[in-house]
Amino acid sequence: MHLNKYIQTNFPSLTLKPNLTSQWNPSIHLELAKGFCPIKEESDELNPDYFHTVYQQAISLFHDLFSADEEIILVTNSYRYKNDRRKNRRKLGVYLHYINSKDVRLRLTQATLLYMFEDDEEKEEKCTSQFSLRCRKQDIQYSTLIKAICNQDFPPVKPRIHYPFNLDAPDIFFINTTRNIIFYIYDDRGCEVIAKNSEAIRPIYEKYAD
Repeated sequence: MHLNKYIQTNFPSLTLKPNLTSQWNPSIHLELAKGFCPIKEESDELNPDYFHTVYQQAISLFHDLFSADEEIILVTNSYRYKNDRRKNRRKLGVYLHYINSKDVRLRLTQATLLYMFEDDEEKEEKCTSQFSLRCRKQDIQYSTLIKAICNQDFPPVKPRIHYPFNLDAPDIFFINTTRNIIFYIYDDRGCEVIAKNSEAIRPIYEKYAD
């Protein structure tokens, strides 16, 4: 099933963009590394304990939400100016660097959509390039990809996502089409989980209630 049809069928009225929890219920918003600070106290140095905790929590959530036998759609929203002549001629770095198999990458599809952020003064000049790839958990270097998503606001920290043609860091969504769950890590601060029905994410709510 095409991504757009899948969303219309299972999450009608949802736009696949940040702030999923404001658009859909049932949903869960989870804060990562609560109580930790990315900067060491009385120092300008980054706090390795903070990043270790962020990674550990985000990857643990991924393991709970995706099993090896379930189908995933890995979606990336890339934001650019409409008149950019490069037009994403290369596959976005997310897929080149974090998908293990070239044969799997051949399934990658791309659509050009309206720009998704109404409050941007330049919204008429911009658009969204939306990439989607059907795959399995084992096809993705998910631990490294999740770390890269969490590192996006800290340039010295590796790994990082390569996005040379974009205005901002891309938004990356993991969709479990077997259980109809969408998982979105917006950065090191937290993530969102939404589901077609509440029973699909009740175990997550109960496990991570604190």
